[in-house]
Amino acid sequence: MGGRSVFYFFLLLLLLIVVAVSAGEAEEEVVSVNKSTLGLWENNNYNNEDELDGGFPSLDGILHWAIGHSDPAKLQQQAQQHLSTQDDHILQKRQTEIKEVVEKLEEEMPSDSKLMQLAIHDLKNNNNNNLEDALHQLLILVEAIHNANNLHNMGGLSLVIAQLNNSDHTIRTTSAWVVGKAAQNNPLVQNQVLQLGALPKLMLMVKSSFIEEAIKALYAVSAVVRNNDKGIELFYSQGGDIMIQGILSNTTADVRLHRRLVSLIADLAEYQLVYNSNLELPFLNNCALVKVLFDLTTSDDLDLQEKVLLAVKNLLMLESTELLVLDGFCGLKGALERMRLQLQQLIREENDNEYAIDVDGLCKEVNLIYLEKLTKTRGLNNISVSQVPT
Repeated sequence: MGGRSVFYFFLLLLLLIVVAVSAGEAEEEVVSVNKSTLGLWENNNYNNEDELDGGFPSLDGILHWAIGHSDPAKLQQQAQQHLSTQDDHILQKRQTEIKEVVEKLEEEMPSDSKLMQLAIHDLKNNNNNNLEDALHQLLILVEAIHNANNLHNMGGLSLVIAQLNNSDHTIRTTSAWVVGKAAQNNPLVQNQVLQLGALPKLMLMVKSSFIEEAIKALYAVSAVVRNNDKGIELFYSQGGDIMIQGILSNTTADVRLHRRLVSLIADLAEYQLVYNSNLELPFLNNCALVKVLFDLTTSDDLDLQEKVLLAVKNLLMLESTELLVLDGFCGLKGALERMRLQLQQLIREENDNEYAIDVDGLCKEVNLIYLEKLTKTRGLNNISVSQVPT
């Protein structure tokens, strides 16, 4: 810092203190201190121009006096206190201003209920120019469970479902998306969708040639039937098992469809495991379904491979699959071995790919579950045979 900068710094501090002190003192006392304490007026070497500076011979004189007659620590403390007081005042003022702006925005911003009413109004008008915007608005709003629960009461759910028959596939796609979003983990909306008869239409849309429509429709199907007895029963009665096997066996189908279908199988099996459901789904212990799953293990998509392993893990834990286990579980051992070789190669080629390592660990876990269940099932089978009277 240059000499002049130092001067201005100390001068600023000095002025701050003088202002604070002078508030309770008379101007004559300050002048008296300036003259009598320093005794600078007694020096006859100073010319008239020096006297105009208040008794100091030069700017350097002020600097030397300020340095010699001040307590730097005290000056710094008082300056910081002054600045801190200013900062607090500015901060409080800004906070008040921000609060006022937020309150004004909240007053002007329409509520979720109002926005839903506007979107539903556009759906009633059935104008394709506004339908897409209205559906996207609802798609955002129904993420909140209270909005999803109110959708049917406001007359919106039936209108959305009606758009599943729209001639424009983009409208059908977004409509299915809204249904799935509203029904996800929401038993109330799930049952409303089932009562309105939307599930068969959604299952039909899964076979659409428009891939996005098929994906969003399958998303909605999964959301509606997940952990829902009525939904699962209707899904099966509408040929859900045939739909699953048909798409999984189609090697040209989009991998996103395969992933979601495999996840649906895992969910259906898990539901029976967790909730001890009496609902029988014969296709879960059908070797044809298991073989289709194993065919997907040759995919290069790690996400799909992981989902296949999770589905097989859940299927293995079902009591209804014991006979399949005794029969080799439709070639599970060979499928797991091929998958492990593929994963080990990927790990080597991609320098210890962490995701591949995780999937490989899951593969080992599934193989262990299979061997444990095989041993247990054989033991139970031997006991049963020994108990048969000869």
